Amino acid sequence: MTDKKEIVTIDASGRTLGRIASEVAMSLMGKTKATFERNKYSGFPVKVVNASKIKITAKKLDEIFHTRYSGIPGGLRVLKGTETVEKKGLKELVKLAIFNMLPDNKIRRTMMKNLKIED
Repeated sequence: MTDKKEIVTIDASGRTLGRIASEVAMSLMGKTKATFERNKYSGFPVKVVNASKIKITAKKLDEIFHTRYSGIPGGLRVLKGTETVEKKGLKELVKLAIFNMLPDNKIRRTMMKNLKIED
């Protein structure tokens, strides 16, 4: 058995945000493999290409909200999807969608390290 893992490449052009995010999250968790273990990282490294070509409407960008917390009392900011796209691009929106679909545990950081998103 080799330590080198195969990289799963997912083309995001012309596909919706949620469908891409759920497919990537399943691969990162390892649920697409028969050797899935809930308490260990057993997923694949995933590479998302053409993230800037996803299919998303202006109405959907207005509906999407996410939060940023500075750590200071009263420092919670609620940001619209349009603000995120203007400042950081669609790449960041894809990353946030995938992050929120992963389980909130200690392995989440390891899973996110195995994610590469390219425009």
